[in-house]
Amino acid sequence: MRGDGSQVWPAGQQAEQHQAVVPEASTTCGVPSPSRRMVPLPAHGGQVQAVMQYFPHAPQPVYDLSTGISPFVYPGRMPDLSCLTRLPEEHEEATLRRLAAAAYGVADATMVAAGAGSQSLIGLLPTLLQAEQVCILGPTYSGHEQAWRLHTKCVTRVTTPEALAIAATQPRTVCVLCNPNNPDGRLLPADWVRRLADSCAEHGNSLVVDEAFADFEGQSVASALPHPALIVLRSFGKTYGLPGVRLGFLLAAPALVERVRAAMGSWPVSTVALVLGQQALADMAWHRMAAQQAAQAHERLVSVLEEAGLVCHGECRLFTLVVHPQAAQLWQHLCEHGIVTRIFAHQPDHLRIGLPAEEGAWHRLSQALRFWQHTAVPQHGQDAG
Repeated sequence: MRGDGSQVWPAGQQAEQHQAVVPEASTTCGVPSPSRRMVPLPAHGGQVQAVMQYFPHAPQPVYDLSTGISPFVYPGRMPDLSCLTRLPEEHEEATLRRLAAAAYGVADATMVAAGAGSQSLIGLLPTLLQAEQVCILGPTYSGHEQAWRLHTKCVTRVTTPEALAIAATQPRTVCVLCNPNNPDGRLLPADWVRRLADSCAEHGNSLVVDEAFADFEGQSVASALPHPALIVLRSFGKTYGLPGVRLGFLLAAPALVERVRAAMGSWPVSTVALVLGQQALADMAWHRMAAQQAAQAHERLVSVLEEAGLVCHGECRLFTLVVHPQAAQLWQHLCEHGIVTRIFAHQPDHLRIGLPAEEGAWHRLSQALRFWQHTAVPQHGQDAG
């Protein structure tokens, strides 16, 4: 499960040894706030136990809205235990790659490599692409920068698409962007990304497009393959609500795909991932239904947040970003109410919130936000009425 940044802490506090100071606050709705203490926070979303051990009085169950993973879980059938007594067969991986090609709009399975989650493929790319410099459009998912810094001395970040387009014209450069972006949900038009890929190709460069959250958005550039500069990453777990399966795909020209597959070696995907991946990728009717459900849930989430006076950003259907000067206090407030969201070390006014999975979570979120609205507004010097 993937987030942005390495460690996070509430605003107004200094980072020290990757820990966060949680300030004492008043009890709200019978939920006691924790006393002042140091809270070490995980590097990514989804580490609920690591966070909630510091909020022992929070109501149960705890709802995890920190990851951006779809709450609409594919109803797959697990393989029989006897299937796990043998190694995966080559034809099973070939079938998975063929179904992935069809699902992602790629003409041929020779342009598809499957791995144990897109994170494993992100880590592999710097060993296969020759680059003197890497330019990343950010702020974005930190895993890309972390992977490239292990292999490349010159890794820079730019904050506008225009700056990334300039970098694409510089020799021996790999450009990296996430589309939709994480955590702000920025969605660049596919036509613009294709033109960027063409510019990279013209100058002998490469473009890595991380489409981990793209399945429901309709702006993928995978159909442009084969392309001399373009590499696309896709995540299975986020779309199908099954991140623990650990399945992801790299889409690229056949020559690079062969190098990726050779570098991963035999059996890059588990039997469980093969079986569930084949079922889900072939089920286009379920995919269409899940896309509609995600769109409706995103609209509902934005409405709930805006009713609490919060401003939402981004177009990604699987999460929204709240920008607020008291985002850190809101993060703590929600933790106290048994709701885990995602805050960021270098952007302490940003809070990413995923889609609730059930009515209980929706009710808890609405209730917690109402309390927040009544207690937080006076801090801004405004009328709480």
